[in-house]
Amino acid sequence: MSSTLNRRKFLQSAALTGAALAAPKILDAATEPALARRTPEAFKSKLNIGFIGVGLRGQSHVELALMRDDCEVVAIADPDPRMVADCLKMIADKGKKKPAVYDQGNFDYLRLVADKNVDAVVIATPWEWHTQQAVAAMKAGKYVGTEVCGGFSLDECWQLVNTHEETGTHLMFMENVCYRRDVMAVLQMVREGLFGELMHLEGGYQHDLRGVKFNDGASPYDSGVEFGEKGFSEAKWRTKHSVHRNGDLYPTHGIGPVAMMANINRGNRFLYLTATASKARGLHNYIVEHPKGGPDHPNAKVQFNLGDIVTTIIKTSNGETMLLSHDTGLPRPYSLGFRVQGTRGIWMDVNKSLLIDGQTKAHSWEPAQAWLDKYDHPLWKKFGADAKTAGHGGMDFFVFHHFVECAKRNQAPQMDVYDAATWLAITPLSEASIATGSSPQAFPDFTRGRWTERKPDFAFGDEF
Repeated sequence: MSSTLNRRKFLQSAALTGAALAAPKILDAATEPALARRTPEAFKSKLNIGFIGVGLRGQSHVELALMRDDCEVVAIADPDPRMVADCLKMIADKGKKKPAVYDQGNFDYLRLVADKNVDAVVIATPWEWHTQQAVAAMKAGKYVGTEVCGGFSLDECWQLVNTHEETGTHLMFMENVCYRRDVMAVLQMVREGLFGELMHLEGGYQHDLRGVKFNDGASPYDSGVEFGEKGFSEAKWRTKHSVHRNGDLYPTHGIGPVAMMANINRGNRFLYLTATASKARGLHNYIVEHPKGGPDHPNAKVQFNLGDIVTTIIKTSNGETMLLSHDTGLPRPYSLGFRVQGTRGIWMDVNKSLLIDGQTKAHSWEPAQAWLDKYDHPLWKKFGADAKTAGHGGMDFFVFHHFVECAKRNQAPQMDVYDAATWLAITPLSEASIATGSSPQAFPDFTRGRWTERKPDFAFGDEF
């Protein structure tokens, strides 16, 4: 009886939500000019950046800013005194001026976005804070860069779009995997037609995160089975999503690169998705089998809702299919699982191989590296040396560099608010699909029809 009532309640709620979102805000004539790519205002030779969230990920962004002559770290906001102290030490060790510090509770970031000395804001906080902080920063006229995650509702996605369109302030979605070297080489190959017409693409987040979701509370490197208030760093907040939610909670590393290859929001769009989830066992087993855990540990009684394997299939208006995999609670090697397949060939990330019809041996895999070298993207040829010291194999350099250069020019980024909303929407739509027996869930058109006119603009040539 309880299960039936819960499902009925969900369906009623989903129907009401769908009806509310079917008619998003209509823009009036006064708002319409903000939609166009704004004519750059006076070029800023130095960008004053405020960082909301200076935990481990936020500190990596701060470090990149400290390495540049055209950036000044003028403000930081974080309620965690340990992270603030670590960040301030990093800044002092570089011989830089101490920034303004906003550390008086969770909402002290509001003073940072009101700080007139701040030109742009980078958000690297727990997922549930991203939208409200991005909206507040855009309303304050700050150029926004926000870290990735999965969305919580379609309403949240519309908030980002509506705020951008009302204010004309830009938001960049900082999906660094779009700049991965092999991914960008494959993007070049796609654009030159080596794979023919695209038919099917895959990506995902396949990463054993048990050691991230649990620790002993001292550091992310000290193994344990604690989370929540007893955990450290991401274990404080990320694990609770695995307790309460069931969907693709982190879709953007997988979807971002293939969405750019398929020109999503630029002549193509997502139509609908279906999702399914396996049973949940991995996190419970980790606690029970860990030396600091065991069957009698309190966390062994926690019921995790997130299926160990979540599989999502998306259909596009141009006819391609896309498969996303979310797999973070089981022992496995790291892989984003990319696959790009068209009428003339296929590339697969997992075996680092490809087949190009008529150019490689029929029915056989060929190592992809020589092809990736040949089609190395101009951005990597230009900035590869600069990227060597940046995180995630150099990807972080490119995403931060693009953010800074666009913010200095007040120019729309190539991963914009419409990409953010569309990619974030995968999470609540996958949750709804799983909860209703893998039913199809339609994507809103966050561009309001402008996807038919927008042109592909990601990584053409050697920008900046």
